[in-house]
Amino acid sequence: LLKVLSHIDSILQSPRAPPSIFRPSKGPVQNYVKENGQGCGFEHLPLTIEMWADQLIALKDLHRSLRKLSLELLPWNTKDPQDNRESIRVEDLQLIVDAILEELEYKEKNSQTQSLQTLSAIVSHFQKLFDVNSLNGVYPRMNEVYTKLGEMTNAMRNLHELLQLDSSAPPTVVVDTVGKLCDIINKNVTEQVQQLLGTQDIHSIINKLEEHECFFPPFQALIQDLLCLLEISNVDDILPAVQNLK
Repeated sequence: LLKVLSHIDSILQSPRAPPSIFRPSKGPVQNYVKENGQGCGFEHLPLTIEMWADQLIALKDLHRSLRKLSLELLPWNTKDPQDNRESIRVEDLQLIVDAILEELEYKEKNSQTQSLQTLSAIVSHFQKLFDVNSLNGVYPRMNEVYTKLGEMTNAMRNLHELLQLDSSAPPTVVVDTVGKLCDIINKNVTEQVQQLLGTQDIHSIINKLEEHECFFPPFQALIQDLLCLLEISNVDDILPAVQNLK
């Protein structure tokens, strides 16, 4: 047993041992005594071995967590050569981490390439939609489209308020409402013209307009002659001027 403990102690004191490992305590020797009666220094071994046992358990938990992460990022890589092994090595964890890092680097490079292709496609589509012949014309046309969009948005907002429509009403509802309003206005104008001309028939309205066109020019010429003859400038003065001639 003393030989085994000496071998473990040499491992703990080797350069390969972790720097944070437990060191021999400075207190009195509690368990083992060397042949010369001095303290053997092995009292720290149980604590160190206990720490190693905890680390091995934590290593398995870490491996399990890395496997879950690997399945999320690399769903096609379902094979794990360590699934049936009880002992987990640091090299096994390093392989999983390296595979994840390679996939992330590949995705990053691929996403940058796709981003450039997507950006080029967007610019080309904008040029086709808004008839832009060169890249230099893209920004001016964008500004123009933005300005026009703002004007249209303000106009639609004002129409919603004037027509007492909900702000969420689509443009088709606004157009239909304006159309109905125009129909009502046109109908009122027609009724007023019919009342003014004293007829309900469109053909009668046309006839009256034709009669007016035939009558008005000679009447206007007669009035102009009377104004010149009577040396007056106002139509209302014609009748008094004629009465004075009597």
